[in-house]
Amino acid sequence: MGTLGFWRLAQADPEWIAAVDPDGTEYTAGELLARANRLVHGLRELGLRPGDGFCGLMPNGVDGLTLYLAALQAGWYYTPINWHLTAPEIAYIVADSEARAFFVHERYAGEGAKVDAPNRYAFGKVAGFAPATDLTVGRSDALPADRTAGATMHYTSGTTGKPKGVRRPLSGLDPDDAAELMSFLLSLFGITPGQPNAHLVTSPNYHTAVTQFGGTALHMGHTLVYMDKWDAEETLRLCETYRITNSHMVPTHFKRLLSLPEETRARYDLSSLKWMIHAAAPCPVPVKTQMLDWWGDVVYEYYAATEGGGSIASPEDWKKHPGTVGKAWPISELLIVDDDNQPVPTGTPGTIYMKMMGVRFEYKGDPEKTNANRLDDYFTVGDIGYLDQDGFLFLCDRKADMIISGGTNIYPAEIENELLIHPKVADVAVFGIPDDEWGEQIKAVIEPAPGQPPGPELAAEILDSLNGRLSKMKWPKTIDFIAEMPREPNGKLLKRKLRDPYWEGRDRAI
Repeated sequence: MGTLGFWRLAQADPEWIAAVDPDGTEYTAGELLARANRLVHGLRELGLRPGDGFCGLMPNGVDGLTLYLAALQAGWYYTPINWHLTAPEIAYIVADSEARAFFVHERYAGEGAKVDAPNRYAFGKVAGFAPATDLTVGRSDALPADRTAGATMHYTSGTTGKPKGVRRPLSGLDPDDAAELMSFLLSLFGITPGQPNAHLVTSPNYHTAVTQFGGTALHMGHTLVYMDKWDAEETLRLCETYRITNSHMVPTHFKRLLSLPEETRARYDLSSLKWMIHAAAPCPVPVKTQMLDWWGDVVYEYYAATEGGGSIASPEDWKKHPGTVGKAWPISELLIVDDDNQPVPTGTPGTIYMKMMGVRFEYKGDPEKTNANRLDDYFTVGDIGYLDQDGFLFLCDRKADMIISGGTNIYPAEIENELLIHPKVADVAVFGIPDDEWGEQIKAVIEPAPGQPPGPELAAEILDSLNGRLSKMKWPKTIDFIAEMPREPNGKLLKRKLRDPYWEGRDRAI
């Protein structure tokens, strides 16, 4: 009998607090286990069989976690849906995933209720949806028979074309054994199982990494503490209150935490922190340095994608190679190639390809896209980077974001990182806009820090700060100001929303 896997752990010790909802409600492992078991029995009565799937339009919390745990022990695919989407976008995912059931929380009834789907169930009241309790009331709390491992099927963000479901073959394993294998991910960071450990869920659970890191922490016996909406000081309060040991964050979180007044930052006891992991976007070196100075050697970084990964940088690795996103995982390989798919020399930027040993995926219903992103058994998500002489990976940018000005490749992320250092800059996006002479010119859009009036004076001050740090050819030609940057809650910048209007009716080179 293993010691990992939520279901085993919950049976062995049903009284440990497995999850804490955003409103502070605590759930024991026994309660959570019973909820998931009842849901499996109810969905099986609906006719769901291994290999089937269902979707959830759910906020962070125990209701969504119950859907996840039911799917993972009954051989189903669970697809959490981004609740920022419109009804047609949600309907596309529900239909494309061939969902046999669709769960909506009443908070998202506005768009969710417009979606036609088989077996519609609501948490709370949603017109036209049966209450989710119809599936669970009166059902047995007992562990279901014939358990088999399921999986999540997340949809890519769809930066080009429709989003695609990243679907992996089901393993056929016992769910507890599958959960034990999942723990390999967190073990790469040195994370240990059991209590007292607590994982803070800082971003929406429809993101792959949030589901993976939170779900795996639970399977290792950690308490999950859910945030409903991210807030810098609330993050510190929760870390102190629940003695948080690990979390998954993004550089935007760091920037906003560092913007808190010194007296606020000093007010909270953060001595419990051990493994604060970040990814999703390049982190400016000064920002990461300040976080390490504040929190100590507990800040870990990695590079991966919904499709797989990746690389990992311990605090020690990063200090020796500032700016790196790490070395390849033990089960991963990295390959950097040029436009002719030929390997490039050390230190030369190229397209990053990755592979994970024994892990295959397909974009559901799109073999053409699946094959287009492959090079032998490697895949790419279109990022550009290079390897140093020690095999550490450095990111430059996404290929689609690269600016080509006067025939020179310019990486916006490098410029963004330099601009973000300025204390009067809260957030920034850099991209190329049409230029009849140069092909593209560099545009910066800046969200000023609170209390900083936008205008030509601020723009001039920010540009002047680049003197001696960034060659003039990389300086933005123009700066616009914006009240709030369009970002997803996981920190991902929706740059196309800013860039696309400039390119309407014109073709970009990439």
